[in-house]
Amino acid sequence: MNKKIRIGSRGSALAVRQAEIVVEGVKESNPAIEFEIVTFTTTGDRIQDKSLDDIGGKGLFIKELEQALLNGDIDIAIHSYKDMPHEERADLPIVALSKRESPFDVLVLPDGNADLDGSKPVGSSSRRRTIQFNMLHPNITTKPIRGNVLTRLSKLDNGEYSALIIAQAGLNRLSLQNRISHVFTADEMIPSASQGILAVQGRQGEDYTYLSQFHNRESEIVSRAERQYLKTLNGGCSSPVAAYARLYGNEILLMGMYVCGTDNVEIGKISGDVDKAEFLGETLAKQLLKRE
Repeated sequence: MNKKIRIGSRGSALAVRQAEIVVEGVKESNPAIEFEIVTFTTTGDRIQDKSLDDIGGKGLFIKELEQALLNGDIDIAIHSYKDMPHEERADLPIVALSKRESPFDVLVLPDGNADLDGSKPVGSSSRRRTIQFNMLHPNITTKPIRGNVLTRLSKLDNGEYSALIIAQAGLNRLSLQNRISHVFTADEMIPSASQGILAVQGRQGEDYTYLSQFHNRESEIVSRAERQYLKTLNGGCSSPVAAYARLYGNEILLMGMYVCGTDNVEIGKISGDVDKAEFLGETLAKQLLKRE
């Protein structure tokens, strides 16, 4: 393959780095392929004064990239898989998944601080994080925060917040591990489904065999469980949900959370054979729905 592959990406430092990670991974088995990263500003990037829940959800980070794919302006698009709707488009399929970075959320304190200052709010970009943090620390207030990783860190260090709750994967990819004060275990804070996994989206009917060595089978299995859990809940609850699956040999353990109403938090676990990932996701969702 001699042609240049045009990769669509959001324009933030983290998004570009994620596109570079895909380029580096694909080049390991296809060193002759050339790549060009084409950046876009999405609706989710432009609207910074409202929460994602109020303006249509995380899907707002992918619309412009999907349109560029349909128009033929790019050949593939790179997304954080957690930002993608659980219903996959037949005309724009997911053609590869990256190896999973850390799926967990972390607490970040202002630069130079060793302790959490409870007099200022903790910044959180999602109700999923806020609800679970409030369960751990009911006496500490939270406040919405928007913007890319570097923007949020700047707001934190300027004194607007006492801490941030943010995905560990983003900090790791930007080599900002030194900012992490605490990593929330899945028992403390269940992550967003597919958090830490990069999705490569393409066009139906195109040849993407050059991605076959990059694609990670384990990411595919755990995402099947996590995203089927979300899909099953979609009709029963539009409030915050979380899902995290982990492989143990031929077994898969899935943890899930969802919230209906203002304070009804349901959390559960299920395990089974890796070949039944979707079944486990659907079963856990139905089990939690019955608890209402």
